[in-house]
Amino acid sequence: MKELKCPHCGNVFTVDENDYAALLNQVKNSEFERELARRIHELEQNQQTQRTADQARWQAEQAKQQAELQLQLQTLQSQLQQADQQKQLAVAQVRQQATEAYMKKEQELAEAKTKWAEQLKAAQEQVAYYKDLKLRQSTKMVGETLEIHCSTLFNQLIRPLMPNAYFEKDNEVVEGTKGDFVFRDKSDDGVEYISIMFEMKNENDETATKHKNEDFLAKLDADRKKKNCEYAVLVSMLEPDSELYNGGIVDMSHRFEKMYVIRPQFFIPIITLLCQTSKKSLDAKRELALVKAQQVDVTNFEEKLMTFKDGFSRNVRLANERFSDAIDEIDKTIAHLTKVRENLVKSGDNLNAADKKLQDVTIKRLTYGNPTMKAKFDEAGKE
Repeated sequence: MKELKCPHCGNVFTVDENDYAALLNQVKNSEFERELARRIHELEQNQQTQRTADQARWQAEQAKQQAELQLQLQTLQSQLQQADQQKQLAVAQVRQQATEAYMKKEQELAEAKTKWAEQLKAAQEQVAYYKDLKLRQSTKMVGETLEIHCSTLFNQLIRPLMPNAYFEKDNEVVEGTKGDFVFRDKSDDGVEYISIMFEMKNENDETATKHKNEDFLAKLDADRKKKNCEYAVLVSMLEPDSELYNGGIVDMSHRFEKMYVIRPQFFIPIITLLCQTSKKSLDAKRELALVKAQQVDVTNFEEKLMTFKDGFSRNVRLANERFSDAIDEIDKTIAHLTKVRENLVKSGDNLNAADKKLQDVTIKRLTYGNPTMKAKFDEAGKE
């Protein structure tokens, strides 16, 4: 039997084993259910708390991501606005530059037209001046006046810029001809970079026989080559009504190499133009001058080498001749010594034979057949 005490009234009562086990199971089941209900409630509360925390974290993460996306969106919008502003600024700058360039071109064109009109007017005035001048001068005076005019222009305009340039009358007659003027200039290191043969031609309008510019090109080209000049320029007042020659500098290189025909008003421009062009090839001319100097050095070296070789060959030839003569003399000496040796050998043989004969000589042999000498030797032996 088992005793049980009531927790409320304090009474003690007894129960058998079966009732006690039933009560005990009943108590255990009741406690288990309560504990299970409590655990389930706790789990539900924990899950609810976890769900609430997860939801809060998710909401916070979503808010953070939305904030970042909003910031990125604002940054992209700002960049787009900046790019659009830069694009508009670049377009405005291009338009402004194009407008300025157009205005500059318009201004340059207007200045060029004005300058050309002034040059044309000056050229027309000079042509009129020269026509009037020719009418008042003889043919010889017309030609001399053109030379003086060009020389004066050179000394006034070119000489101050090129104080070391050479511009003189061509007074050296080569093969019966000469030009009018020769122009040359050198760089600071002494390399000649430009040379021009000038020919001045003019004639009076009243001259019966009218010449053409082409009548003098062949002679000018020949004079250029004879004086070793690079360019040839014909300063001409011939054919005054020709639009070709009145239009400016005429390149005649299709007829003769580096040949030009000009009016007197283009005398200074042709010099400056050819000088500027030639200065661009100054480095090449320096290299050419260096190569020529090297070729001269090589030629001198080859000449010295050939002189040395010729002298050395002559000495070798003479030495060979002396050597042959010496060999002949040695051969003759050897032959002579050989003959002397043979004679000496024969003399030695004779001396040996004589010595042998001398060794064989005895008193007995000497007195054999000579009783008198035998008696004498016998008597001397006794004494």
